[in-house]
Amino acid sequence: MKHRKPSTSTVARAAVNIGVAAGAGLAMTTATASATTGPSGGAAIAVDLAHSRADRTHVHDFDETFRVHEYGPSVAVTANNRAMAESVGCSPLSPCRSIALSFQIVTTSGRNARLVHATNIGRAANEHCPSCQTFAGAYQFVVATPRAFTLQAGARRELAALGRRAAELQSSTLPVSRVRERADAISREVKAILDREAARAPRAGRNDPEADFIPFVTMRRHVV
Repeated sequence: MKHRKPSTSTVARAAVNIGVAAGAGLAMTTATASATTGPSGGAAIAVDLAHSRADRTHVHDFDETFRVHEYGPSVAVTANNRAMAESVGCSPLSPCRSIALSFQIVTTSGRNARLVHATNIGRAANEHCPSCQTFAGAYQFVVATPRAFTLQAGARRELAALGRRAAELQSSTLPVSRVRERADAISREVKAILDREAARAPRAGRNDPEADFIPFVTMRRHVV
């Protein structure tokens, strides 16, 4: 499996990233970003990309990423998630198979949490490639809460298990329509976990009415 590590640039109070390394399951890393000096908090940018390309010299290709970005109270959050799959120039007798899956989870809090600038794009292209199987699935989840919170250890373990399931699709010989079904099933389980976590997130209270809103999870899905 070809795997490109997503890039994440943050100037937030804290960030926790969970990533899937190629062929190695789910690995967890913790990084503390630079604290901001202004009174309004920080800014954060999360960028994740899965990109597969199959051709005559590399008939089967699979790329997958599954990452969680946890940010504390922030002035602004930008989240960009993309899955790009290409099949190029394979013959009908030896068709290409190209699959790209990207799962991005972003949590943020504070009065600006509802204003996340989010982009989620999936693109699949067959170029002179009859009978080729090409699938791109981009799944993005944004958790907005009025006050900072962190995912519980149990939720982290569940997400790690789902990340491993996503990575295991590399070895699947199912048609891409079935791979899509399995990716969709994983996304529904991710949403259920995050809904449960958001439900337990603390409310802001009367002291900060502008930031007093019900925590919520926005899911974006783009599959082609």
